[in-house]
Amino acid sequence: MSDSVLSQFTQTVVEEKKATGRRFKVGIIGTGWIAESHIETYKQMDDVDVVAMADLIPGKAEAFAKRFGIEGCRFYPSHKEMIDAEELDAVSVCTYNMTHAECTIYALEHGVNVLLEKPMCVTTEEAVAICRAEKASGKVLSIGFQPRFDANMQMIKKIVQSGALGEVYYIQTGGGRRRGIPNSTFIEKKTAGVGALGDIGCYSLDVVLNAIGYPKPLTVTGYTSDFFGTSLEYSAPENACRFNVDDFAAGFIRLEGGVILDFRISWAMHMDTPGDTIILGKKAGLRIPSTDCWNGTFDKPLKIYSDVGGRQVETEIPLIDTRKQKGLFYQKIRSFLDAIANGDPAPVPSSQIIYNQAIIDGICKSAALGREIEIEIPEI
Repeated sequence: MSDSVLSQFTQTVVEEKKATGRRFKVGIIGTGWIAESHIETYKQMDDVDVVAMADLIPGKAEAFAKRFGIEGCRFYPSHKEMIDAEELDAVSVCTYNMTHAECTIYALEHGVNVLLEKPMCVTTEEAVAICRAEKASGKVLSIGFQPRFDANMQMIKKIVQSGALGEVYYIQTGGGRRRGIPNSTFIEKKTAGVGALGDIGCYSLDVVLNAIGYPKPLTVTGYTSDFFGTSLEYSAPENACRFNVDDFAAGFIRLEGGVILDFRISWAMHMDTPGDTIILGKKAGLRIPSTDCWNGTFDKPLKIYSDVGGRQVETEIPLIDTRKQKGLFYQKIRSFLDAIANGDPAPVPSSQIIYNQAIIDGICKSAALGREIEIEIPEI
């Protein structure tokens, strides 16, 4: 690939936006470990006051606020009581997956903007209900995919959208850990709904779907397994006995426009990686280095494979130095608040992530039926 083409994919880091000039009264729903990143980020922002927290476990929110030095905060045993009692500009929904929908819908219905942690929810039906509540409310709902703000992740979309690959027809993606099953609420259906598929699979899906413009999924053949999470050889007895979600999942998805998506994700397997992500186009192919979670960035160059003058050429895209940037969580939250202040669209819109959720749900439903299924998403 010529130097002129390579120069298209060299960029500098864009300076982060400053505070908007208004103050935000923010509440946090759920004070588990993911809420730690939210509170640490909100504390860095001079225009944010975290005024309320809600958690089902008595005393948990109070201890959380004390640990992070939040003073003057009010505490509630449920999201409904908090939203009913407070005049909030926004909430971070940091609960376990099975309550994402009810917390988000209630906040939107009461005129509160929402930053919803990933995955969006558990089922397609829940995702539809969330989107309808958002549409009726006119409020900002952004989904918590912080890799969207990484300059190197953004380069993937820039390459695809530039036309350098030509028409994309096949994508292979996924990721996973050799051993990396989490604990707590992640491993039971009653709280998580799904396992590795929702926890880290949603990130992998978002990377490639965002790059190609989020086409609608049409059909899916899915597979899930739980060989490691339920095994006393690999899991502690107290975890193995309650493990009932997937620790590995795979799917073969047909997308609108004739694109095939071949996907797999894992919390545990006898392998360090299921392979790099590849995006194949009719003019060139793109290789994206594998990661275990896809929840941040990658540390090796992207590589474009093409033919130039009858020769097979490989072009490395230099990694962008992002050390001067604020962290990805900061950018995720800042972009959400800026959208509220400026009347802008959500930085990570539900209109895209509903397709992500439909694929996750479709894989689960197909795996249970043992056959390919059509993905049906009602009008919002």
